[in-house]
Amino acid sequence: MIRLSLCALGITLLAACAAAPKAPEATVAPNANLFVQGIPPVPQSLADAVGRYNDFRGHGFADWHPTRREMLVSHRKAGANTAQLFRVTAPLADGEQLTDGIDPVTQASYEPRSGRYAVFERAIGGNEVAQLYRLPLDQAGAQPVLLTSPDERHAMNAWLRRSGQLIYSAVPIDRTAQGGTRSRITTTLWLMDPEKPEGRRKLAELDGGGWSASQASPDERLVALTRYLSANESQVWMLDLDSGVPRQVAPAAGSQEARAAYAPVGWAPDGRTLWIATDRAGEFRELARLDLDSGRIERVSGHIPWDVSGVSLTDDGRKLAARFNVDGREELHFFDAATARELPAPALPAGNVGAAHYDHARAELAFSVSNAQGPGQVYSLAADGRLQQWTRAYAPPGIDTSGFSEQKIVRWKSFDGTTISGLLTPPPAKFSGRRPVLIAIHGGPESQAQMGFLGRNAYYVQELGMALIQPNVRGSAGYGKSFLAMDNGFKREDSVKDIGALLDWIATQPDLDASRVLVTGGSYGGYMTLAVSTHYADRIAGAIDVVGISHFVTFLNNTESYRRDLRRVEYGDERDPAMRAHLDKISPLTNVARIKKPLFVVQGRNDPRVPYTEAEQIVAKVREGGTPVWYLRAENEGHGFQKKENQDFQIYATVLFMQQTVLK
Repeated sequence: MIRLSLCALGITLLAACAAAPKAPEATVAPNANLFVQGIPPVPQSLADAVGRYNDFRGHGFADWHPTRREMLVSHRKAGANTAQLFRVTAPLADGEQLTDGIDPVTQASYEPRSGRYAVFERAIGGNEVAQLYRLPLDQAGAQPVLLTSPDERHAMNAWLRRSGQLIYSAVPIDRTAQGGTRSRITTTLWLMDPEKPEGRRKLAELDGGGWSASQASPDERLVALTRYLSANESQVWMLDLDSGVPRQVAPAAGSQEARAAYAPVGWAPDGRTLWIATDRAGEFRELARLDLDSGRIERVSGHIPWDVSGVSLTDDGRKLAARFNVDGREELHFFDAATARELPAPALPAGNVGAAHYDHARAELAFSVSNAQGPGQVYSLAADGRLQQWTRAYAPPGIDTSGFSEQKIVRWKSFDGTTISGLLTPPPAKFSGRRPVLIAIHGGPESQAQMGFLGRNAYYVQELGMALIQPNVRGSAGYGKSFLAMDNGFKREDSVKDIGALLDWIATQPDLDASRVLVTGGSYGGYMTLAVSTHYADRIAGAIDVVGISHFVTFLNNTESYRRDLRRVEYGDERDPAMRAHLDKISPLTNVARIKKPLFVVQGRNDPRVPYTEAEQIVAKVREGGTPVWYLRAENEGHGFQKKENQDFQIYATVLFMQQTVLK
């Protein structure tokens, strides 16, 4: 017998219809690697709405082939969880996938003589303990060969192109978050034939964790080293590859110059001149030439009042391409390397320029560009000025990125009169009235919010109508060395006050709603998010802390040993009693009782920089005070989520959090 309900028949008897049970809404289950606590079920309808924004896919340039016109790029293919290595043999040709796996591969280089194989870096589960692998390219189905020890973190540094040997660095890992420790930190430089890794030769063992090698000299007898001491101080050393003896060349050993940043960026063909980037002459890192015989430094780009951030020279040493960070946008400038004169720049695609490298055979420059309308795409600029596009970014069906909002620079005065700037991405004109605001604070702190594609974060702007502000508070890179040092040590909370001044500025804007402000940030930006939650709880609606520092002393005790001394320069040395007391006083965990607005904490279990214990302790203490806390931890991630399935759930939960805080 067929039975039809009154509601199904359309009979408008209110009592009968009200009594009919409502089917429960479908929800999204977190994957097995996600630990979810306090987060309400995510409706499938929300995931469906957001899902289109989860599949933007661009490309990153990795290396030119040494003899053929082809390149390695990193890319996440359709349906994949992570970025992998691809070979592109011609402009806009389909890439051939070379690596696969659950962990991403973005750093790789061809063997420099014939390109028979590539060497790439890969870490497991976000632990940043990068290992080197050799991948044969002339054998179908060949599998990567592990070249290094899993108890050390490694980085490819430089090739000796004549012999095909690779210089790489190795730093022991302590796993301090699991109780490991090391009293002496060293960096070992090795020389290895990747086809015969057992025959590697130790070049030097250097004190500290801030060493890296750059290009070898034209005769391959020397290699330039960078010794990084802090964001405001680094040195150039020269290592004799035969004797293994290093010597300091900039600043000169024993020099009484004020501390400054120095980094080698390339060799002149004569082998007696080294191109360097340095801020010794002013606020910004300039392109300069160092005469190794006399020690004299010649300024080259002093007429450009911005930091040089990347340099590539043609093999013949005649032409140089340099990226400059111009108020948060990377631009390419070209120089005649013989005369050190700047050359007219050709017309290039609009946007933020990423990695830029000349090939070895044709003086052809490969570079990537991203902008508000799309993720990274790779182009090349030939010696004759011909521009070609090599990769095409992917946008999901139904999304027209050409209409995405452009970022614009805004500025405001902080408590002490310092001008602070940031990037504002306004929502489309279809959203009327005062708009809710998302303040997204970058990490570092020696980093910078830059122009470029927002990726899945564009959903907040384009679909939810939120205004996105990415502030560059004091301590950010790109605005001069004095600005970079304005938050060090005892001045840490001055950067938090910059956000307080931003809240004041928001209140003056007729199109922004100061009563609906959400703050978020990752790493150091996570600390800033928590600090804003303690200082300005009455002026925000909620906060999202991603892999953030909750207490500076526990952070310094538990971060990996190779990073600890470098971080002490920035944050302060917790072994000094006065500094320890100050760090304890300003830490969000100490002031947790002031956090009164809902908090969402996101963390990777394998994070070597900001161990997961920083998240666990702030979650527990905030809950003790009765404030609602959502907690999302990924067991297979480190310092931020890299796997798409984890990123997807993170944005679903983030949108749900927004709906319950600023979009009500």
